[in-house]
Amino acid sequence: MAALTKDGNPIRNKIRDPLSDKVFFTINAIVLGIFGLMVLYPLIYVVSCSFSSGYAVITNKVWLWPVEPTLDAYGAILKHRLLMSGYLNAFLYMVGGTTVNLILIVLAAYPLSRSDMPGRGFFTFVFMFTMFFNGGMIPDYLLVRNLRLLNTRWALIIPFMLSAYNIILVRTFFKSTIPTELLDAAHIDSCSDLQFFWRIALPLSKPILAVMVLFCAVGHWNGYFRALLYLSDSDLYPLQLVLRDILFVTQMPDSILMAMGDSKLEELSNLQQLLKYSVIVVASAPLMILYPFIQKYFVKGVMIGSLKG
Repeated sequence: MAALTKDGNPIRNKIRDPLSDKVFFTINAIVLGIFGLMVLYPLIYVVSCSFSSGYAVITNKVWLWPVEPTLDAYGAILKHRLLMSGYLNAFLYMVGGTTVNLILIVLAAYPLSRSDMPGRGFFTFVFMFTMFFNGGMIPDYLLVRNLRLLNTRWALIIPFMLSAYNIILVRTFFKSTIPTELLDAAHIDSCSDLQFFWRIALPLSKPILAVMVLFCAVGHWNGYFRALLYLSDSDLYPLQLVLRDILFVTQMPDSILMAMGDSKLEELSNLQQLLKYSVIVVASAPLMILYPFIQKYFVKGVMIGSLKG
């Protein structure tokens, strides 16, 4: 029997207009396509410039595809003695730091999400307090020095083991995703808190864990200033610091440039232009390869964990 209105007349389902749907989806596709090109074009331009000749880049001949293709810039980077050690160090800092970050964040966030934890409000306040007030760069440096971590690999891991923002994010995910009824049912089946955490809570938290891996990995991979501050041994330099040194080597003082011949000066100028783009590609390639594998978890984890409570 058809549903009736207050007047006793049958409710008629409104038929969708296929033409309006096509117009709507077409406009959406055009707008999203324009925004996609706006985001994609700078990346294509950087990659194209890195494979083009220095003269083509200086004269603005590169627009979309490489002009006068060459690998001179990448050859200059690969010849640097610290490139491979920089890559290795960056991966060590990223993998080691991300692993420690993930373990500590989960171990701190899960108890804070439990309403039966004693002192939960106090510990939450302590973590949130550090988000607004901190000692600053000089006290941080003095602390690292007093702990004898300067010029060691631990200087890029231990001071950055925990992030209050990430703890709050993961805590909110646990609280909004894992209901109390599920914990009660597990207790009825003689499941301990540790077993519930390991067998139920963690498997259900894959989206937010993937987001934390991405956040922490990007932070460690791009950790340029912290390495500049705490490291002086070039053998411990991460990739970002090695690439910075490569750029600085090509930026010679004017007094030296004036003493060089015209041909060498032109070659150096072309190389400087190419290195600006090739360094970006070399530094960004690993994360661009990693991102597609965890992209499907990214939006879901951030949106669920962004609910404050």
